[in-house]
Amino acid sequence: MANENNLKPIRSVSEAREKGKKGGKKSGETRAKKKTLKEELITLLETKIDNKTMQEKISFSLIQEALGGNVKAFETIRDTIGEKPKENVNITGEVNNPFAGMTTEELRKIANSE
Repeated sequence: MANENNLKPIRSVSEAREKGKKGGKKSGETRAKKKTLKEELITLLETKIDNKTMQEKISFSLIQEALGGNVKAFETIRDTIGEKPKENVNITGEVNNPFAGMTTEELRKIANSE
């Protein structure tokens, strides 16, 4: 978090525009690096070693872990194939709306008085 004592005020519209431009460029570079990492991982997963892709080898290792009793590996497999159990949350209660029954005109008066 920035120390507010170290912040320098922006003196003009052109200075604000320039700082915004720099921030936008940096943001774009960061997004490009993340995209590059994703693309690189996909490429590596498709790489073949000993007639199997890296993805196949990882999947097989994950299954071996699950067979060995690793519950987290089992849950990862279950969730990945779309069999994650649904988590149901029941919420009960009443909604108290203090504005129920008021006309649009009455609501406008309240909104304009503040």
